[in-house]
Amino acid sequence: MSYTPDTLARLQADAAQIIARYPDGHSRSALLPMLHLIQSVDGYVSPDGIDFISSTLDLPRAEISAVATFYTQYKRHPTGEYLVGVCTNALCAVMGGDEIWEKVSGKVGVGSDETSEDGKITLERIECNAACDYAPVVMVNWEFFDNQTPSSALAMIDDIQAGRDIHPTRGPIVAPTFKENERVLAGFLDGHENEGPSAGRATLLGREIAAANGWTEPVAARVTDEATDTKGEEAK
Repeated sequence: MSYTPDTLARLQADAAQIIARYPDGHSRSALLPMLHLIQSVDGYVSPDGIDFISSTLDLPRAEISAVATFYTQYKRHPTGEYLVGVCTNALCAVMGGDEIWEKVSGKVGVGSDETSEDGKITLERIECNAACDYAPVVMVNWEFFDNQTPSSALAMIDDIQAGRDIHPTRGPIVAPTFKENERVLAGFLDGHENEGPSAGRATLLGREIAAANGWTEPVAARVTDEATDTKGEEAK
């Protein structure tokens, strides 16, 4: 590994805290947050990071690579300071996601899974940002920018390129960098976890309507479910 002594010491201290979250003998369970920890330092799952995890968790490098290539949040080459993901799945696409992607990609000058020459922005087309009630959606370092238009998305890119703060619709007031958010995903809070709403009104509207009308789950459905559960227990 080519980490400096100071960086290696910080990684070892952080790794010890992550591993301590799990019962004795289950350190392997720390693999996912450890991968995020590596990305918080290197900006991707680097060969040095894989070596560090392998020696720390006593896992084969091949097993670590297999996990890192399975989940799209883990990157296998350097990621920009801001990872901008434009949803172009069905609903976002028909609401303007395809046009947003074309405008943003043209402005940054790179395609999906590519990084701008200055290292500021990595773009990716996202299949779903799990925010269809706010389509079209753009995510920056996993933070939501809801109800986007080509002009609002381009203005956000302008701010990133100019070094200005950008402000998610939900979550922290100011979007953190990719490495900063990766440290949060590794399990180290940054003090911004209570800023902004996590769910907006569009997400909760169904509950509001149900409460206003006194709607609840049909009793017959609950009885059927309970009867099914009882028969299942008897069969055992």
